Order: sequence, then C-alpha cells, then structure tokens
Amino acid sequence: MNTENNMNTENDWYPPVTFEPLRELVVQWFRARRIVPNSTAAAQTLKAVSELGELADAVLKGERGKIVDGVGDVTVCLIGVCELLGLDFVECLEAAYGEIKDRKGVLLPNGVFAKEVSE
Repeated sequence: MNTENNMNTENDWYPPVTFEPLRELVVQWFRARRIVPNSTAAAQTLKAVSELGELADAVLKGERGKIVDGVGDVTVCLIGVCELLGLDFVECLEAAYGEIKDRKGVLLPNGVFAKEVSE
C-alpha cells in the first residue's frame, strides 16, 4: 500500500476501507453476477478449496503478490459461503476465536502443537 496517498498500488480502483464496507462490496459483486442466489454453499466451498490450493502454492514459492491475491480470493469465497447460508462472516470468525482464545501451549520447532497439560 502506498501510505503517502492511502491508495493500494496494486488495486487503485478503491480506497482503503474497513472490513464491513468491503464485505458488502463483495456481497454486491456476488449478487450482481447472480452467484447469490444461484450458486450453492457446496460449490463456493469447493471454489474456496481451489483458491486455498493456489494460496498454498504461492506460500511454498514465496510469491508475495500471489499470496495476497490468494488470501483475498479465499476470503471472497468464504464470504460467499456465508451469504448463501445466511451466516455472518464476522460472527463465524468470532466463534472460531472463542474456541481458540483460551488454548494454551506452543508450536514446537518440529511443527507439533504441544498442548499445556492441566493438572
């Protein structure tokens, strides 16, 4: 992002916004193309998995621009899933955080998450 004029240098078609207005733009995009209501949550979930594969490939290759695009693409698909199911994306994120917020433990160098043992 170009902080001098608050414009995203890769996507100069919109100014920086908070999540909710941007989520609404994504929903409007889905509706304008009749993806909502004509698609299904299953189809959009499969699209998200496809986009996640592209993201994983970009991460493995260290391609930052493609990583940014991939995170955005996966997020767009998940917003679509939520819209098709009548769910609120932020509520889903809050629920997930509620599940993990009190977890203890650390990720070991070998990639194994060691849970804190309660006595």
